[in-house]
Amino acid sequence: CAERAKTFRTIYPMASFQTPLMDLDGKIADYDTAILEMIQSFLGHSGPTTSLELANYFILPIAHIEQALLRLEASGLVLRGHFRNQHDGIEWCERRLLARIHHVTICQLRKAIEPVTAAQFMRWLLKWQHVTPGTQLTGQQGLLELIKQLQGFELPANRWERHIFAKRIKYYDPSLLDFLCLTGAVGWGRLTSHPATRPESVSKNRRIMPTSATPITFFVREISDWMKTSEANHLAGLSSIAKTIYQFLHDRGASFFVDIVRNVGHLKSEVESGLWELVAAGKISADSFDNLRALIDPKRRLRKRRGRHNPLQISGGRWSILSLDNQLNHDQWLEALCFQLLRRYGIVFRDLIAREKMLPRWRELLITFRRLEDRGEIRGGRFVSGFLGEQFALPYAVESLRAVKKEPPNDELIAVYPEDPLNLIGIILPGARVVMSTKKKILLQNGVQIEAPL
Repeated sequence: CAERAKTFRTIYPMASFQTPLMDLDGKIADYDTAILEMIQSFLGHSGPTTSLELANYFILPIAHIEQALLRLEASGLVLRGHFRNQHDGIEWCERRLLARIHHVTICQLRKAIEPVTAAQFMRWLLKWQHVTPGTQLTGQQGLLELIKQLQGFELPANRWERHIFAKRIKYYDPSLLDFLCLTGAVGWGRLTSHPATRPESVSKNRRIMPTSATPITFFVREISDWMKTSEANHLAGLSSIAKTIYQFLHDRGASFFVDIVRNVGHLKSEVESGLWELVAAGKISADSFDNLRALIDPKRRLRKRRGRHNPLQISGGRWSILSLDNQLNHDQWLEALCFQLLRRYGIVFRDLIAREKMLPRWRELLITFRRLEDRGEIRGGRFVSGFLGEQFALPYAVESLRAVKKEPPNDELIAVYPEDPLNLIGIILPGARVVMSTKKKILLQNGVQIEAPL
């Protein structure tokens, strides 16, 4: 600009103008300030660039350019980072311009996604959760991957193995689950509060009545940051025997069943009932899932009481207090929770998670999902048509969904149980909701519910 001629001469004193220009500058800036103002103006429209590119463009020493960039960074006007894929070095970009570029990029990514129908999404989700024939997992590693996907979803204790694991693991063997529990890779327990332990029920002296349908979930200890302590009353609703057992485990630590019986001074049947109460209240867990099987199976308990049992078949693990504390702050906990939902469903939106129990308000999750999208860790857009609100997905889930969309229809019938996480009738698929107490299976064909044949 003509009004910056004097500043230009400060940077390039040997320059000569073919057309004489008037000195319109109000004041003469020193050399360093002149370079600073010139680079600041240039970065306001140039986009991401490197100090070497600036030095070559302005024919100035790179040390002077870097000094000006550092001063601009300290003032908060420019940011450094890696913005272009073809450049490995440090790049610089004006702050507001970078925000505009990022916004345009996200908008373009969202527009590039063609949404699928609810039926197509359901068809894909059956594959994502390894229910479709041919997608089942195998072995201990397969079971571990499945628990990573389903952890945090509470189901009746007596349904997990028969209706969930056996459906998704080829040739499922209960010893696989026992091994993962005994080695410490996997834990189990109730994470939601029992109705009798909530403040509104404590005053009414409601008792905890344990059943084999007590809701529990599994968790992988290595990635259990999504877990959070319940706010329910500590030991409300428990019998005196259950409180005695809890105090014993609190003082002594993890203990075998026979040690608990010998030290608390109660009958085996009373100790069993007390352990059941503590499991139902979400207060204890065990090293092995076989501990819970021993309580769930009435025939096994009856044989044990009549003395017709092998002591080695009672249970091989110890009972201990279930600890849910983690060291994350609230934002970190929300991020861990969002990633767990994405592992379970691949694509997450508000209607889809209607059956989830351990979630905060959707607004908090939405803010966290947006933050993860801004960081480039997940994708946002319109993936499934027919639903309001924003949707978010793992990048590889989007590519997988596109591949399923191109596949021809398959008339194979797939059955899921009412308590299965994939029971989404009345949520994303048309029809009345199917409650978990229903014994009739849900039949799906090409992602749509059909009536069972006569």
